[in-house]
Amino acid sequence: MIRHLKTARSAEARAEDDARVRASVEGILSDIEARGDAAVRDLSQRFDAYSPESFRLSEQEIEAALSRVSKRDLDDIRFAQTQVRTFAEHQKASMRDVEVETLPGIILGHRNIPVNAVGCYVPGGKYPMVASAHMSVVTAKVAGVKRVVASAPPQNGAPHPAIVAAMHMGGADEILCLGGIQAVGAMALGTESIKPVDMLVGPGNAFVAEAKRQLYGRVGIDLFAGPTETMVIADESVDAEICATDLLGQAEHGPTSPAVLVTNSEKLARETIEEVERLLSILPTAEIARASWRDYGEVIVCDSYEEMLVVSEDIASEHVQVMTDRDDWFLENMTSYGALFLGPRTNVAYGDKVIGTNHTLPTKKAGRYTGGLWVGKFLKTHSYQKVLTDEAAAMIGRYCSRLCMLEGFAGHAEQANVRVRRYGGDNVPYAEAAE
Repeated sequence: MIRHLKTARSAEARAEDDARVRASVEGILSDIEARGDAAVRDLSQRFDAYSPESFRLSEQEIEAALSRVSKRDLDDIRFAQTQVRTFAEHQKASMRDVEVETLPGIILGHRNIPVNAVGCYVPGGKYPMVASAHMSVVTAKVAGVKRVVASAPPQNGAPHPAIVAAMHMGGADEILCLGGIQAVGAMALGTESIKPVDMLVGPGNAFVAEAKRQLYGRVGIDLFAGPTETMVIADESVDAEICATDLLGQAEHGPTSPAVLVTNSEKLARETIEEVERLLSILPTAEIARASWRDYGEVIVCDSYEEMLVVSEDIASEHVQVMTDRDDWFLENMTSYGALFLGPRTNVAYGDKVIGTNHTLPTKKAGRYTGGLWVGKFLKTHSYQKVLTDEAAAMIGRYCSRLCMLEGFAGHAEQANVRVRRYGGDNVPYAEAAE
């Protein structure tokens, strides 16, 4: 039997929040589309008190930002980007162009073609998300994207030096100091000074996520992203301290970040609830984490590992930390999640910052139908065909003509018939095809 020792806010309450965000974003995007740079400047001044001569950083401004980052920090950024780049390169190597002769004289193939221009958003709100630059910019460049535009909001009235460093070192072709809806709106819609992109990627707050959702179709996006989510699946092979630490380590992202413990041990569940309260008394980010845990924290006790699997598949959390005596069993059987972190030696923070897997992941149960950002998201797979011989053109044409007429498409059939007549010598007039 599945039992809830702690529950979160209802789905209805969350939906009301989403509706308010949706209306606000729609109006702002309409303003950007109508007024371009003027709207972007007004919004930047309104939300960030920032209105420079140009939102695009010059080479001199980029160099100045790099000069304000310590050697240790630059080395750490370089190390993290190497891990991300290495894994992305292996991912790209797993994808290949295809060309095959499926029938004599008939060649089918596909090419993996990079998106031409991508806008990478790097959040800056409560925390300067330096790592997001690695995840989007580096991965896009490994995929072969020709033009990568990276944008992050100002911090204290100026570009954040470490974020600028990470964007530049990752290979960004253009760097903007611009945040929120105005950043993703300007990159997607274009303005007088910002050329539009073909795709938007990167995490952000609820307003950025909703802006990407509304812009989808005009541009591609990586995925529909909501607040950070974490789930800990644990049994008594681990203790309450590590469970509570891993829950609060992600709850500090924001006051609406779900953090869920799923366990088959009521003892561990109750001890973890107690340990969460102890850690909240000393955690520097406790104000945010406490609100998240209060409103979105859950503790679920199951009778078996099979029930734990059922619960985890239903929640489909963005991050799933598995710490049990059968981690590989969960790896083999889980199908709906963003990323797995297997065993107590690893944790979500490794994936967020440095280990090499991408931290832009599906939320709000999107793990049921998509994975996270990876090099393949920046590649479009386009098919092509060639017919090399007269015999092949006539043979496939006869099949095509009959199948077109089965559906009533006479014009389609004639496309086939003209090839049959020219290359096969068959007398197949339009009138017969249309009968």
